[in-house]
Amino acid sequence: MITPKVMLVDDEAPFVETMTKRLAKRNLKVLTSFSGEEALEMLDINRDTDVVILDVKMPGMNGTETLEKIRKQFPLIEVIMLTGHGTVEAAIEGMRLGAFDFLMKPCEIEQLMAKVQEATQKRRNHEEKIREAKVMEVLATRSLE
Repeated sequence: MITPKVMLVDDEAPFVETMTKRLAKRNLKVLTSFSGEEALEMLDINRDTDVVILDVKMPGMNGTETLEKIRKQFPLIEVIMLTGHGTVEAAIEGMRLGAFDFLMKPCEIEQLMAKVQEATQKRRNHEEKIREAKVMEVLATRSLE
């Protein structure tokens, strides 16, 4: 089983604390952030993050805006959007903008874990394809010499 490195981004501190404990118990490496701006700064340092679990509704930079910036700056990092009842449209917009998936809050921890595993596998598959393409490129240029 893959040990994903995830970042939980939500402006509600009690939610972040509870979810961090629950995810860490399941052997995930968990980073936490309380805003979109902070998440982007942390991702710049933690580029090996596999999955961002991102709340849609946050003050300042909301989840959709944060998602757009993550997709531009860190295209291999997968994003799972978390949404409350009033923001389903925003989560659907997030899917259009490249989110891996979205879940309703509160979500079952096992459902979230399954999504994190799927998203991590997708990221790792992309990384492997990039490595293979680079190897093929090197081999192709060497055979021309």
